[in-house]
Amino acid sequence: MTDTTYSGQISRTRRASNANARGHKDRRAGQFRKNLGAWLFLLPALGFFIGYQVYPIIRVVWMSFTDYQFLTNEPTNWVGINNYKAALSDPLMWVSLWRAALFTIMFLPGTIILPLLLAILVDRVKNPWLATFYRVILIIPAVIPSTLVFVLWKWMYNFQSGPINHFLVDTTGLFTLQNAPQWLGGTALTLPSVAIMELWWGLGYHTIFFLAGLAAISKDLPEAARIDGANEWKVFWHITLPMLAPIMMILVVLRFGTAMAVIDEYLIFGGFNRASPAYTWTMYMYEQAFKIGLWRQGFAAAIGMIGAVAMMCVMVVLLRIFRPKGQ
Repeated sequence: MTDTTYSGQISRTRRASNANARGHKDRRAGQFRKNLGAWLFLLPALGFFIGYQVYPIIRVVWMSFTDYQFLTNEPTNWVGINNYKAALSDPLMWVSLWRAALFTIMFLPGTIILPLLLAILVDRVKNPWLATFYRVILIIPAVIPSTLVFVLWKWMYNFQSGPINHFLVDTTGLFTLQNAPQWLGGTALTLPSVAIMELWWGLGYHTIFFLAGLAAISKDLPEAARIDGANEWKVFWHITLPMLAPIMMILVVLRFGTAMAVIDEYLIFGGFNRASPAYTWTMYMYEQAFKIGLWRQGFAAAIGMIGAVAMMCVMVVLLRIFRPKGQ
């Protein structure tokens, strides 16, 4: 092979290599332009997410390590973990956390069991018009504004003129006006009363979740099990329930978080009586931040962070318990 031939091969190899490199750069540039367009469409949502989610969380975390008070002109000082020490050493913090947990224990099982049973019953309705009617009736409470729901149930629980006490006193005679149940106002019945209201309010919404899960289950599976001799209980326990596990996991985690962090209902039905069962850690936080003294929002932020961390720890356990088998 001559030097000229060898040099020509090297030159062709270099040109091919340069062409491949340019092609790779062009592909990368095209991919970058395509991704840039996608990111431009995401910018508005990303801006809202950072402005209304990320920044407030960072701000609250920072406040929890300071002595920030809203109603003072004094400069804010960094106090480290002193707010956390003060909150954790306060017996009211632990009592209020336990009250929130107690409400969650009252509320959460009904959030899963009642909608699941109701969904199975509605799913077995063969008439399409009747099935649609049931679904519409179930979803009505979920679309009622919260203000109307609170007014409605506050009237129903009213000690003197509410229909519940009217039925118990005037209709059945089980109670008198002197010993009729006091459903609201910080009594022992306040938490169960709020739990019943929440169950009614979310019953249809949660049932729709399970109906969607039932619709995704192939009808051939339960039919094959019945042909093999399985009764309805075995079909439910071994086929329906495992297939609905992802739905249950989502509902349990979401509703646990909302139940532990309830505040509007307690503000309306319970008040700020610290001896009230409805005085939970969210009420304690709200009172410190917006009601008493100079609004110790740094201390209130520490209370909120303690409650949030406690909730996340329990959520991790719930995710492990309710996750589908094999995952």
